[in-house]
Amino acid sequence: MFLFRNSARSLNKLGQISIFNNRIGERQIKRWVAPTLRELKRRKDKLGEEKPSPRSSFLEWNYEAEVYAFGKRLGENFDRELLKRALIHRSYANVKKDEGQEIEHNSELIEQGSQIINEFLREEFSKIYTDDVTNALIKYLTSDSVLSHVAKHLGLTDLIFTSEFPVEEATLADTFKAIIAALELSDNLERSQKFIKDFLLVQLNGKTVFDIWEPENPVDYLNNLLKKQGVGEFEARLCNESASNTILANYQVGLYSNDKKLLGIGWGENVDIAKNTAALDAIRRLCNL
Repeated sequence: MFLFRNSARSLNKLGQISIFNNRIGERQIKRWVAPTLRELKRRKDKLGEEKPSPRSSFLEWNYEAEVYAFGKRLGENFDRELLKRALIHRSYANVKKDEGQEIEHNSELIEQGSQIINEFLREEFSKIYTDDVTNALIKYLTSDSVLSHVAKHLGLTDLIFTSEFPVEEATLADTFKAIIAALELSDNLERSQKFIKDFLLVQLNGKTVFDIWEPENPVDYLNNLLKKQGVGEFEARLCNESASNTILANYQVGLYSNDKKLLGIGWGENVDIAKNTAALDAIRRLCNL
């Protein structure tokens, strides 16, 4: 009986080992995988680094269809020839000129589009903000990084004719400006302004003014602002403090006008920081930011 039990246990263990080995075999990488990967790497190294190629180099590329679809996708009625010219940059036109072909490029449209964008943004922002804030917001929205971001997500990257590839941010930004001018000439100024509002102005969504603009010295800026409004200099008062002798020190400073009206309030780990924070709060209130 004892021998039978031992033999049964042995058989049971052998069965478990067999199942375990089978499972390992299922998980193991086949012998042909490593040689195949080495061969693929050898061939790739022999070819060298593959350079990216523009979408227009693909066999199934249909430029006319893509240009037509661009306007329809955005719900805009572009003049076909104006839209094509807006997508041709001077560098590409110069290459074609060396080959004996004369084509129009978008330099004039870029200037016109830039003017339309700046005038519209200034008109919109000046209704609400001071000149300093308006200039900062315009500078942010007309930067190459923001304009190229919009142009890229509108699908302009593959439609642009330029001598460079990949397309640089400045080229994408200029193309967006040219598109605005092409839309204004194709339809009207109001339509191009609505396009700016729908695709460029919305890039401020989720941001505050102080994310983009902040005076270098909030206290001096507030003093100058109060002088322009005919108000005397403010008075700073320490309203509260806690844990002053620890690393968690916190101070609360309030700024008051001569008639004891609270202009702004701020907090900080020291009095100077709290005062600057309070000055920013006062600027926010006075400028309706």
